[in-house]
Amino acid sequence: MAEPATAEAADPDLIRRSCQEPEVFAMLFDRHAPALHRYAARRLGADAAEDVVSETFLAAFEHRHRYQPGQDDARPWLYGIASNVIGKRRRRELARYRAYARGGLDPAEIGGGLVEDGVATLAVNQPLVAALARLRTGDRDALLLVAWVGLTYEEVAVALDIPVGTVRSRLNRARRKVRQALEGTDHG
Repeated sequence: MAEPATAEAADPDLIRRSCQEPEVFAMLFDRHAPALHRYAARRLGADAAEDVVSETFLAAFEHRHRYQPGQDDARPWLYGIASNVIGKRRRRELARYRAYARGGLDPAEIGGGLVEDGVATLAVNQPLVAALARLRTGDRDALLLVAWVGLTYEEVAVALDIPVGTVRSRLNRARRKVRQALEGTDHG
């Protein structure tokens, strides 16, 4: 008789077990869906975040047999899938950033997130989001996975299926372009 899956089980164990016991995959969803939802909401808005999370976990479930067992954490794998799903909605993301740059609302603030001082939001965040909108897709993905999700360079490499050196160069380029865009901004 198979031992019951527990909330403390490691991600690779849950994924492996879900191949024989599909219901075990729900624990992976419970563990990672809230953070994925926050990330997707920041990038596309709360309305689209539900769909992104659903599509991400559907794809993860369908391809769980491809999960690399040497990865101790499923986050890079899941965020890689989410990045691909978001990529299909790229125009919506760019329109969101451009609207934000005009109106001054931080994507994290929309839908019940943190609310900062309005002056600081307008003075700092508008130029930042305008700069994000001008980044290449791969550069923006790498930057946001590090800045918003907190993935390491190695985890971003796994998520985006690129070498770590490419992550470094994308981050360097993205940071340089964002810094250049913000140089003329008065921060207070």
